[in-house]
Amino acid sequence: MNLIVQYIESALKASPATPIMMFVAFALPLLLFARFGRVYPTRWMAVLFAAPLIASVGVLVSPLVLLIALALDGLILLVGFADLLTLPLARHLKAERETLRIASLQKKHRVTLLIENRSPYRIATAIRDDVPQLFAALPEEFQMDLNPSSRATVHYEFEPNSRGSFQMEYVYVQVTSFFRLWRKFVRIPVETEIKVYPDMKQLSEYAILARTNRLSLMGVRRTRKVGQDHDFERLRDYTLDDNYKHIDWRSTARRRKLTVREFQSSQSQRIIFMIDCGRMMTNEADGISLLDHSLNAMLMMSYVALRQGDSVGAICFSNEVLSYVPPRSGANQMNHLLHASYDRFPQLVESRYDSAFMYLRAHCQKRSLVVMISNVIDEVNAHQVEQYLGTIVGRHLPLGILLRDHRLFDAADNEKLYGRDLFEAAAAAEILTWRHQVLTDLAHRGVMAMDVFPEDLTANLVNQYLEIKARHLL
Repeated sequence: MNLIVQYIESALKASPATPIMMFVAFALPLLLFARFGRVYPTRWMAVLFAAPLIASVGVLVSPLVLLIALALDGLILLVGFADLLTLPLARHLKAERETLRIASLQKKHRVTLLIENRSPYRIATAIRDDVPQLFAALPEEFQMDLNPSSRATVHYEFEPNSRGSFQMEYVYVQVTSFFRLWRKFVRIPVETEIKVYPDMKQLSEYAILARTNRLSLMGVRRTRKVGQDHDFERLRDYTLDDNYKHIDWRSTARRRKLTVREFQSSQSQRIIFMIDCGRMMTNEADGISLLDHSLNAMLMMSYVALRQGDSVGAICFSNEVLSYVPPRSGANQMNHLLHASYDRFPQLVESRYDSAFMYLRAHCQKRSLVVMISNVIDEVNAHQVEQYLGTIVGRHLPLGILLRDHRLFDAADNEKLYGRDLFEAAAAAEILTWRHQVLTDLAHRGVMAMDVFPEDLTANLVNQYLEIKARHLL
């Protein structure tokens, strides 16, 4: 025993670099495991190595303690190597992802993950899916133990905060060895493409509420369309304002009460949306941009209009015309509108209203309801909106929609009118006064105008459309 101690002491004295070489001998395998195998020691491995480290302090008392420390090191290395062998290989893990390939903006989307353990060992796992950065997932990670040759299923929901096409390429699994001394990160290829469209679930909600006569829950007012002389709709009691030519004498005689026929116009009208995708639509409300609110409202009104038998088209523009969907009727038109809008994002460029309205003039000759959704924050843009919408009065029925900014209205309604808040309230009030004048000028030129908050746009736009249909303005 003394000879072994003397040999170790002589080796340390002969080569001062021996501790460094020993450290490299221990650290180099760990670095190689981390670099090529994505295998890392856990905190329990560090706790084990602390035992011989503490024991080595006793060398100051007796050289025999050094042998104990070395024995502990050897035992830990042996146990660590044996535990390393219990880590499953990449081929022992398999993952599958089940989900719909189409999601709606800011709506929860359910995903199912199937994890299979084909190794002969029980392993502890942490599972995380390749959720895009612009998605909010709940829960983000799953902790579970997988028995040998078993499989498990987990579920989570994500909420996309941006439209577009996103790739989910992997399922990430962190596995722990039998004694939990090692952990390994496994990246399992599972490719799924998720296309996030504007809010489509509102369309199914509208259909359900329409069938049950509960559209008021969505803020849609019930508007009765009274026709003139086209399609028969129903019989009702006579009123003083009714045309006597519409009296149904047979029903009157049977009921012994004056009864008139009511008609509904069979109009197949055209609606053209002009969506501004320029810099003024980059502001956000409720966590999404003004353009997202505009597209949601456009799709909702398009769905309603197509159910009414109208034709719907759309022009998206910024500094140029970005996309054009010719106005058509039928259920398939919703698919064209969806595909033209799901990957459209606001651009930090100045919008060219002249190019958009020249395109409208060249491609839309028939009289249509032209719905332009934009935002004005300066006199230059307000003048262009007023000018170009005013020029199509008579040929088309223009409807200009200006989106409000909550910050302006909150600043103007601030009750703390002193100090800096006073100046902010005065500036906001001046801007709102100018904005009201813009709306007044549009009305004087024969342009219908709406001034709404982004989150209230959908219901107000549908109500405005139903009112236009009821009054036969188009």
